[in-house]
Amino acid sequence: MAAIRGKDTKPEMTVRKFLHRRGFRYRLHVKDLPGKPDIVIPKFRTVVFVHGCFWHRHKGCKNAVLPKTNPDFWEKKLKGNVKRDRKNLEALRNMGWRIVVVWECAMKGKNAGETEVILDRTAEWLTGKDEILVISG
Repeated sequence: MAAIRGKDTKPEMTVRKFLHRRGFRYRLHVKDLPGKPDIVIPKFRTVVFVHGCFWHRHKGCKNAVLPKTNPDFWEKKLKGNVKRDRKNLEALRNMGWRIVVVWECAMKGKNAGETEVILDRTAEWLTGKDEILVISG
């Protein structure tokens, strides 16, 4: 568990590099906001979460499988993560923030070749008016 990264993961770094290349300036892991979003783009009042499919229970994803060892512990832990995520997203919405959720599976495996297309769509969304964008594999 100590080796599991919470910050600067490969999918997060991919999103950050893309946004920077496109001219978007951001802050990282802002502690003042609910859930400490991975990326905060103040100019567009937008937060970006790059979620790991296992840890945040991406519905229908093959990476969101419950471990066979100690399933009671894992179910309680992972359900708590989902509940906390929901609460944080609602709080951010109520504060007037726009939200992007990028799922890990959208950046890996068979979807890796589409990463640039996905991120282009994100960049277009940032300058639009929609409140929430979810990017899934």
